Amino acid sequence: MTRLIALLASLSAKRGDFVLASGRRSNLYVDCRLTAMHPEGQLLIGRAGLAAIRQSGWPVDSVGGLTLGADPIAYAIAHASALAHERGDGEMVRGFTVRKEAKQHGTGKLIEGPFQAGDKVLVVEDVITTGGSALKAVDAIRAAGGDVQGVLALVDRQEGGREALEAAGLKVMSLVTAEQLLPLIA
Repeated sequence: MTRLIALLASLSAKRGDFVLASGRRSNLYVDCRLTAMHPEGQLLIGRAGLAAIRQSGWPVDSVGGLTLGADPIAYAIAHASALAHERGDGEMVRGFTVRKEAKQHGTGKLIEGPFQAGDKVLVVEDVITTGGSALKAVDAIRAAGGDVQGVLALVDRQEGGREALEAAGLKVMSLVTAEQLLPLIA
């Protein structure tokens, strides 16, 4: 986990004056995509995410969340699960993505990938600030027949998002917190 935290601090975290997707202002910006799309980041996130799922004891068939932030995290976990399964270590976990809006053509899907109604789902999120993106994904997954087990965030900014998700009845776990990143950011 130490290497993942260092990679996030060096590639994804910046100090300054930023307006976040939530509309809030912050002196910390974390663009997890820079780490989640990096080859080493994919490897570390997949392993850590899969380990967190297995340690939680939550039954999980598939992982996914709101595009674009959740996509590389879900796919990294799915890939790690396939490698572990190949070694005889547990079942595979499928990755999927939730669109921000349903397609206006073809099948008009809101959820893309091998998600199936009835799946026990872990919603993944790159950064939790207010919890709004995760809640939007949860609503779409439940509407499609998914059984949401909880939320896994790569980074929890520790600004009330976890509490908002828990107040909505969701279990939440994070791999890294802002508190762990801040001392490492130049």
